[in-house]
Amino acid sequence: MALSFLNKPKKAILNRCREDHATKMRLRYAPYYLAMEEQHGTSIRLDGRDMIMLSSNDYLGLSFHPKVIEAGRAALLKWGTSTTGARPSNGSRSYHIELEEKLAAFLGREACHVHAAGYLSCMSSIAAFAQKGDVIFADKNIHSCLWDGIRLSHAAVERFSHNNPDDLRAAVAAAPREAPKHLVVEGVYSMEGHICRLPELMQIAEQQGCFSVLDDAHGFGVLGHQGRGTTDHFGLNDKVDLICGSLSKSLASTGGYVAASRDVIEYLRTNSKQTIFSAALSPSQAAVAMTALEVMQTEPEHHERLWSNTRKYRAMLKGLGLDTWDSETPAVPIVLGSKERAYPFWKALLEKGVFTVMSIAPAVPPGKDLVRTAISAMHTDEQLEKIAEAMAYAAKKIG
Repeated sequence: MALSFLNKPKKAILNRCREDHATKMRLRYAPYYLAMEEQHGTSIRLDGRDMIMLSSNDYLGLSFHPKVIEAGRAALLKWGTSTTGARPSNGSRSYHIELEEKLAAFLGREACHVHAAGYLSCMSSIAAFAQKGDVIFADKNIHSCLWDGIRLSHAAVERFSHNNPDDLRAAVAAAPREAPKHLVVEGVYSMEGHICRLPELMQIAEQQGCFSVLDDAHGFGVLGHQGRGTTDHFGLNDKVDLICGSLSKSLASTGGYVAASRDVIEYLRTNSKQTIFSAALSPSQAAVAMTALEVMQTEPEHHERLWSNTRKYRAMLKGLGLDTWDSETPAVPIVLGSKERAYPFWKALLEKGVFTVMSIAPAVPPGKDLVRTAISAMHTDEQLEKIAEAMAYAAKKIG
């Protein structure tokens, strides 16, 4: 009889990893983690084939702008590769301050703080300010980074129907009157392409004394004068308390930002674990974002081309009878309704040389399984014609 202490217990976590159904399906159908071998603008090479990138968030097409590339190179030579430290200790540099001041001025804010990831910025915009006893009113379609911030805060949360002021009003009416309140929304919902109904939502938030948080990762560079975002688009910059977002979309970099009053930003720097304990933004990425911000203000043709391409693309999809979930922006979903339809549509586009991203439930609501596409200022008319042919082919594939 074997001695019991020689029988090692099975590692449940390893078994969980091996038997995970979602992972098995991902590996079997391989729709994600596809690694491009080359890229120049909206042209990529995947598995030895030339393809058109139609799912990047490089809305203004600045990731290959010569000035932006040169700025990143120069910063790398001057400052090295990394600060190798967090901002409160050894990680702060003068270029962080310069970028923060320029972003704050562009957004009409007193102050700004930049992080090494947009996820950190958006998470900290809630986790640093909300606490147990508070109530957070959140649009049910907000990004994962915001939900993570909500969970870390230990505040009560009330979800309201997507972009629905009436449902927010009902949720607020049912909440404890004396509880500190927060409103959390996005400027542009990247999976749906919807613009936030900010005027109506902010009217309710103002009446109830809500601290308002707007994640404008997909509105920055896209909406408003020179791309100042959703608050500028609606003329509501003085109403929203905090704007957060990413440097990895229109600013063609990586990292994130939080912009608000000076009191709010200094509170963040004191109380946000995501800020205090994460390494600082690298020199090259800060320089890239700073230069892209300058290009946004001095070369309006990129913004104009983005919206020209968006109008052409949306008209093309409408002509094919495809469901775009009433998208209002360059983030354009093609709703297929089930994974059984979304997968062959995505595969057909890939076959025709168009790279997109498939999103299925639970990443999207049930019945909204889709192929997520995004237009860039870099898409050429020739590419749009090829995309139209691929879309027609894919539409026929699913009947």
